[in-house]
Amino acid sequence: MFVDEAGFYQLPAAVRTWAPRGETPELRAPLNYDNLSTISGITPAGKLYMLAREQPISGKEVVSFLRHVLREVSGKLTIVWDGLPAHRGQTVKEFLREGASRRLHLERLPGYAPDLNPDEGVWNYLKNVEMKNLCCQGLDHLKTELRKAKERLRHKTQIINSFFREVGLV
Repeated sequence: MFVDEAGFYQLPAAVRTWAPRGETPELRAPLNYDNLSTISGITPAGKLYMLAREQPISGKEVVSFLRHVLREVSGKLTIVWDGLPAHRGQTVKEFLREGASRRLHLERLPGYAPDLNPDEGVWNYLKNVEMKNLCCQGLDHLKTELRKAKERLRHKTQIINSFFREVGLV
């Protein structure tokens, strides 16, 4: 499983759209930088797991995500992720010492190659396809729209598989 983190803001990710000539579309959104921090993991089988929080991703949230994944996935699991300090923190080390290391193996991607993580495709797809030009009126609205976008993507395993092909893993 490849794992990565990203932030989602209430401000829209403005992308190109179709509009009649001379009628430039307007996006109206409150100027607010409140955001959701998310962590997700994808598998070559096309499975998507995600956790969203209002606070920044710390070791506590990483462990919460790993616990969720271990409940959902049977057998041994290798996690491939970047060098985020929360991944290397004391909370994660204690979680592994408490017995998670029997089923969980962690591998770190090189710092110079974030483009090797197919989970980056999840963020690109959610922000620029599923949630493009979306103006959220508050964090609750953003949470709802992110959940809907995640569920739509979860059913599109061929799209998730394409993220692996894009980085040359399939």
